[in-house]
Amino acid sequence: MTLRVLLADDQALLRDAFRILLDSADDITVVGEAADGREAVRLTREVRPDVVVMDIRMPDVDGLAATSEICASPELRDSRILILTTYETDEYVAQALRAGASGFIGKGIGAEALLDAVRTIAGGETLLSPAATRSLVARFLATPGEAPQYRPDQLAVLTPREREMVAMVATGLSNQEIAERMFLSPFTVRAHVQRAMTKLDARDRAQLVVIAYRTGLVQATPEGGTDRTPS
Repeated sequence: MTLRVLLADDQALLRDAFRILLDSADDITVVGEAADGREAVRLTREVRPDVVVMDIRMPDVDGLAATSEICASPELRDSRILILTTYETDEYVAQALRAGASGFIGKGIGAEALLDAVRTIAGGETLLSPAATRSLVARFLATPGEAPQYRPDQLAVLTPREREMVAMVATGLSNQEIAERMFLSPFTVRAHVQRAMTKLDARDRAQLVVIAYRTGLVQATPEGGTDRTPS
């Protein structure tokens, strides 16, 4: 299976470099390029890429606004957003997650790491380190005035094991790390997580983390970490 990628960056030279790199992989092909957010949204609707590699600072419509529009469209739910930017600030990461992005990485990333990032995002996983997941998600969910979009009773559709898996995902653990803690295979963990995502209508792991916090399954601690509520 070849992963279809759309590049959105206002710098033509960078787009050329990223296209050459991505097209060099046997399982990835670039199907379009956009110079601003408005064009990125239009092309996403036209070519339906698996992954949109999106810059933040672009003219006319920026990458965050384009991400929000793409992620809000039900017909585009299979197109996942990977933010690739020079500006790796906490606020940008928080805004990107809130907009629906599945990953956030800096332009200083290595070639192989970028290829792996595209594959990870296309596979339905989020690309945030455990530390970034704990601190940034806790930060934007705890913002005063943030209206909750989920209720605790929505977790009733999950089995006890699925609730446990969602809580671990929300603390930033990967499938492999969860498997090691639970003495399960990564395949089994992935199956539980995927079922939980389906039941909660979560488009990816990043949204699953949001649901875990907003339903109270996981709460931020005063030290900036996370705390799982009793099952």
